[in-house]
Formats: sequence, structure tokens, C-alpha cells
Amino acid sequence: PRCRRRCLRARGMQQSLPPYEVLPAEVSMEELPRSTAVLLEEPPRPPRDHLVWSLCTTLYGNFCCLGLMALVFSVKSRDRKVLGDYSGAQSYGSTAKWLNIVALVIHIIIAIIVIVVVALFIAGAIQSMQPPPSYGQN
Repeated sequence: PRCRRRCLRARGMQQSLPPYEVLPAEVSMEELPRSTAVLLEEPPRPPRDHLVWSLCTTLYGNFCCLGLMALVFSVKSRDRKVLGDYSGAQSYGSTAKWLNIVALVIHIIIAIIVIVVVALFIAGAIQSMQPPPSYGQN
């Protein structure tokens, strides 16, 4: 009796079942293929906002405020992602990525130029400290 009450309640709570067709008398259940297909859809991956990269670019290589601009676009991308606007978040994230790349390339070029200038300055200083060669004097 207890199970019957629960089963009746559960049936009353369920929605009505879709219509079904009766199998013909000549077809038995054993002849039908038994398989179940389950389709699983993964939710779309949220786009990257490159916030950490932008923060590092802002702190260490902020040439012409490119790092600061990248940080602003990264924050905008994160805000769009929180709101569920994945296309806007992807657009802002892509802009932040390219600003970070440009700032990084400029920072590397400046570092190479500084290293070459310092090396040339040191080489010139070492050369000027050496005495001039004496020609023909004993």
C-alpha cells in the first residue's frame, strides 16, 4: 500500500507521456535492436581575457601606455564574460592580446637597443683607457 501511494503520487506529478505506437503482432521485443543514444553538448568555453598578461605588461613594459590599454580591454572582456556576452568578451580579449603582443615586441626591441648601446659604450671606454701604440720609438 505504501509503495502504491508513492507511485500514484509520482505519476500525478509527471507530465503526460508522449503518444506511442503499438507494435504489430508479428514483431516481438527481442527482435528490436536495443541501444540508447545520448547526445551531450559541452557548454562553450568562455573566451580568454588575458588579464594576468595585461597586468604584467602594465607593470613591466608599459611603452606608450599599451600595457594600460591592454589592461582596460582585459577588464572589459572579463565584464562581458560575466554578463554572458561571449562574442563581446572574445572581441575585447583579442584586442587585449594584440596590445600585449605589440607592447612585448616593442619592449624586446628597446631592450636589445639598450644592450647594444651599453656594450658599445663599454667597448669605447675600454679602448680609450689603453695607451696609444708607440711607433718607432725605443
